[in-house]
Amino acid sequence: MANAQTKTIYIGMNGGTMEKAYSQYVFPAFEKLYGAKVVVVPGTSSDILAKAQANKDKPQMHVMFLDDGIMVRAIGMGLCEKQRPSAALNDIYPAARFKDDMASGVSLGVTGLAYNAKMFKEKGWAAPTSWMDLADPKFKGKVVFQSVSASSFGLHGFLMFNRIQGGNDKNVEPGFKAWPTTIGPNVLEYIPSSAKISEMVQTNEAAIFPLTPTAVAALKVKGIPVEYANPKEGSVVLMVGQCVIANNSEPELAQKLAEFLLSPLAQANVLQYGSQIPTNPKAPAVGEGVGQVAAINGYMKTAITVDWESINANRPSWNARWNKTIER
Repeated sequence: MANAQTKTIYIGMNGGTMEKAYSQYVFPAFEKLYGAKVVVVPGTSSDILAKAQANKDKPQMHVMFLDDGIMVRAIGMGLCEKQRPSAALNDIYPAARFKDDMASGVSLGVTGLAYNAKMFKEKGWAAPTSWMDLADPKFKGKVVFQSVSASSFGLHGFLMFNRIQGGNDKNVEPGFKAWPTTIGPNVLEYIPSSAKISEMVQTNEAAIFPLTPTAVAALKVKGIPVEYANPKEGSVVLMVGQCVIANNSEPELAQKLAEFLLSPLAQANVLQYGSQIPTNPKAPAVGEGVGQVAAINGYMKTAITVDWESINANRPSWNARWNKTIER
């Protein structure tokens, strides 16, 4: 009987390291507590958003994880319902609470620069210190850059370059104008996601690229020789948010899952096993996690938060222009 009554909750999130950490070290505790089953629907933020949008009237998922910029879009589309008040929600960093509690941050990150440590050592190059290092002639044919139209990392890198050129999140003219004569000539390949980076570092094709400390940590665990560098102009805040999907079939259980994922226990486990930086400062850090949390807190002091409302309003035209003029 008990088996027949088990309710299933579907959660959309990134596959790979993140899915593994949650599936092995977080969801089992929730399942035991509530007699439920949690099933991951893996995909990029864009994939998950498209699925949620396609099934808006009869949602197939109950909770979804999206990168912050895409989450702001999802909220604007009416795909999320307000998260219930809870102690865990009150404990998270104020910056991790989305407007009107329509979503909450589950992990905190920043986009800065990463580099091929083996290549840098062999060439005797110093670690990068600025976003403008991407334009250094010595990296000609060695820069790998994520597509602005498909990746938050690429978008962040471009927006920081644009700021250095005198632009802002509403005006990207300076960035588009300067790119072809600065960073553009150095780019070996524009990639849709960061999946190819490990291979391109191992084949010594990639020297330098935008990435997060979390992604760098995940590559290092696999033995890929990469290091993270925090640019002097600041890195860009990149948060993974969660929201309870509006009109889902298990609203009570979905709210409980969202609350559980902000708890110190859940956040401590994904830090330890998935290098996901907690948004709840009460989450205890052990081992390498202590250093990772301290490092992020340091990066956050100079980190830039971009204006997602303006970006989302203009992004379709930026994407079209990028694809036509930069990646053609």
